[in-house]
Amino acid sequence: MISVVIPLFNEQDNIETLCQATVKALEEMNAPFEVIWVNDGSTDDSELVLTKIAKNDARIKVINFSRNHGQTAAIMAGFDHSRGDIVIPMDADFQNDPADIPMLVEKLREGYSVVSGWRKDRKDSEMNRKLPSRAANWLISRVSGVPLHDYGCTLKAYRSEVVKEVRLYGEMHRFIPIYASWLGGKITEMPVRHHARKHGSSKYGINRVIKVVLDLLVVKFLEDYNTKPIYVFGMAGVLLVGLSLSSFLYAVILKIFEHVSLISTPLLLLTAIAFITGVLCILLGLLAEILIRIYFETQHKLTYTIRSSFNLEDQR
Repeated sequence: MISVVIPLFNEQDNIETLCQATVKALEEMNAPFEVIWVNDGSTDDSELVLTKIAKNDARIKVINFSRNHGQTAAIMAGFDHSRGDIVIPMDADFQNDPADIPMLVEKLREGYSVVSGWRKDRKDSEMNRKLPSRAANWLISRVSGVPLHDYGCTLKAYRSEVVKEVRLYGEMHRFIPIYASWLGGKITEMPVRHHARKHGSSKYGINRVIKVVLDLLVVKFLEDYNTKPIYVFGMAGVLLVGLSLSSFLYAVILKIFEHVSLISTPLLLLTAIAFITGVLCILLGLLAEILIRIYFETQHKLTYTIRSSFNLEDQR
């Protein structure tokens, strides 16, 4: 089964046309499917339009949020309620083309875990959308080690085991290919069509780039230090304690050789602040280590993943 997940917020004018085009593309594939619309607390008539469509077609599923939770939460809800072995999220503004779905599915069946859409000919403003997007994609690719041209394209095809293994927060939905690579999945991308918006207004702004950068820091931290946070906090603590000792030593040298009073420079204050902050960082690292062990052991999670085995009995 193929599950298409469409999060939306105030897209009443696009729903019917997009739904018809999506159903048409899926019917041509001659495979069972479902289209899950996640209404992210819309304040227009989106819920009424969705209810009307769903009453006439059982393949159309609708989830209505009580308030606006954001695109990532809406996508996560769609993933949680999807039943297909292939899951495809897509934007509700009709800038993604449902006719590209068969192409993505066919590529996925070549053995990939994720096929990411690439809006190669993007119909958006150069300064407000395309330039910040290129900068963000370059940064994400360099930091994550998963080179993709268009992390921001919602239209992607996933194997269900990929999306069922991740929990998404913030604006993290764009980083699912990175999570898939952690699990040993194969990731590829292919160009998809992109259309100019006809109805409604964009929900994106330049502030989205800042959120992406902050979320990228979280992803990088989870990738490198998920099971050893003491390396981050402890290293920062050691450096600060080292700075504290160096500052104090320099103050003593000035006192002995230059006859500079200890209280006439900010070195003692720097020494105290750096030492206290360093000790606190080390203690935070120890607390983080305890929390990590509680997280893994109480939920019986493993710190490794096994792709396959042979003649290995489950001894747990």
